[in-house]
Amino acid sequence: MKQCLMLAAGLSSRMGQWKMLLPWGEGTVLDSALRNALGFCDRVILVTGHRGEELHARYADDARILLCHNDNYASGMFSSVRCGAGELAPGPFFMVPGDMPMIPAPVYAALWQQRSDECCLVPEYEGGFGHPVLLPADMRRAILAAADDDNLKRLIQAKGRRPVAVPTASIHWDLDTPAQYQALSLRLNSSPDHTS
Repeated sequence: MKQCLMLAAGLSSRMGQWKMLLPWGEGTVLDSALRNALGFCDRVILVTGHRGEELHARYADDARILLCHNDNYASGMFSSVRCGAGELAPGPFFMVPGDMPMIPAPVYAALWQQRSDECCLVPEYEGGFGHPVLLPADMRRAILAAADDDNLKRLIQAKGRRPVAVPTASIHWDLDTPAQYQALSLRLNSSPDHTS
């Protein structure tokens, strides 16, 4: 099974308003991130937290989306990673933030084609790493066994990572601030071949 762990639990404090359901294309930011992931993956484990009841109501009827609520989301992103990891099926899995609405399905496919039990795969474009990351099956156990104050970056470094070159800068485009949202919205509306 091709599965993806998507994080949508945070407060969006730098945006100044909750970003997951901000308008994007014909839907919302999170709609687009989910659609892109499900363009390749069989299932997305969507981790909710802040305003989680809205996301549960919005996506509960989609059998491809497994909703996982993190009651401890305020303690940081790694708590959401651990919450979602508990719902993973055996096998490798992608991890991606829910505020990255322009990653096309072929990026997932490129990583999957090179999947390895030995290391984590990270997409790379023009020297910079981005998302999604593809983690080997045993990273699920490592995440669940990690201390509360640990983080995914350290676990990836400990396991070892290998870059996979991809042809799109969208692996870098997250929506943390109003300026980023505005700039990427302009890019979305001006590009004839955008991923929405």
